[in-house]
Amino acid sequence: MDERQVLGNVREVADDFARQRKERQGRRHLERADFDRLAEAGFLHTGVSKRHGGLWKSMRESTRPVCEMLRTLAGGDSSVALVATMHPAVLAFWLASPEARPPYAAAWQQQIAELSESTLAGAWWGTITSEPGSGGDIAKTKATARRDGRGDDYRISGAKHFGSGSGIASFMITTALPDGEAEPDLFYMDMRGVPWDGSCGLTLLAEWDGQGMAATQSHAMRLEDYPAIRCAWPGHFRALAEAVGPYINCAFTAVILGIVETAVATAQQQLRSRRETLGSYERVEWSRAELEAWLARQAYEGMLRGIEEGRDEAAGALRGKTAVAELAESVLSRISRVLGGGTFSRRSPFAFWYEDVRALGFLRPPWGLAFTKLFEASPVNAD
Repeated sequence: MDERQVLGNVREVADDFARQRKERQGRRHLERADFDRLAEAGFLHTGVSKRHGGLWKSMRESTRPVCEMLRTLAGGDSSVALVATMHPAVLAFWLASPEARPPYAAAWQQQIAELSESTLAGAWWGTITSEPGSGGDIAKTKATARRDGRGDDYRISGAKHFGSGSGIASFMITTALPDGEAEPDLFYMDMRGVPWDGSCGLTLLAEWDGQGMAATQSHAMRLEDYPAIRCAWPGHFRALAEAVGPYINCAFTAVILGIVETAVATAQQQLRSRRETLGSYERVEWSRAELEAWLARQAYEGMLRGIEEGRDEAAGALRGKTAVAELAESVLSRISRVLGGGTFSRRSPFAFWYEDVRALGFLRPPWGLAFTKLFEASPVNAD
């Protein structure tokens, strides 16, 4: 499959999801069948390099096509789209990163090959890195990782929350502080068929009950001596995170933009029949909603071009993601004012979309950490 074919397949899936919107927005759980359809559509290949049989070429070449798939999917089902985003975002820690230097180069390439093999065999990848009290900074992990005495395997202990796609993801990445080391590192864990009762080191602390992205199964878990594999380029977590950051910001933004565009298009259809009866306030608010939706698209496009042209990637992507987070909330709020109080009803898709778009401000990096980074990147701080 090539990128265009997969995008076309994803569009067909998203259109089917959209026809089931009312039922889907009422869900509090994920359906395995949805992810089976996306796998059949070729979406799993977004997390595999071309040389291993997938779609990934480079961050410059692959960010836009992957993001367009996610943007399209979000128009059909917000929660499925967000969980699906984690798959290429997680695997990009390996694919978007620079070549490992000796003595890790061979092991790094071997690990990439192993991850690719698992993905082509049907594995979904996810993440459970966030921790209570960390402020969204996954480098501030309190989880610990100790060698289990067998080769390079580790055992991780610590509380984690927001394990998006719990029960769907075959593998999940996380961060932990290895014994005797000063810096955290990246690990991945096999989650297939593991009970959540603590008998195998994994305990469900709380099921996801969010008002937005309600069906993402972003459960909180506790790891207790849970087996994990460390990334094959140890000690380079911060470099890996910096390399993949712009791509992840674009992917999250693509999902929220897809929701905004669907909400605006739906509102347009409803307003056509009553445009003559709209008062001055409703007309102004609607014009502002369209304006802000347009600005969100421009910010998203700027993020993609920044990566494609190799300029200001990290700061530009973070600015764009943060700007779209604010614009998306404003657009849905203005639409609600124009359409009226009926948008607060659970029968209205706009009530769900409003809560869904709020997610972008809390996705990595969340508001506080995002603005800290933005200020640090400001020319105000230039020497």
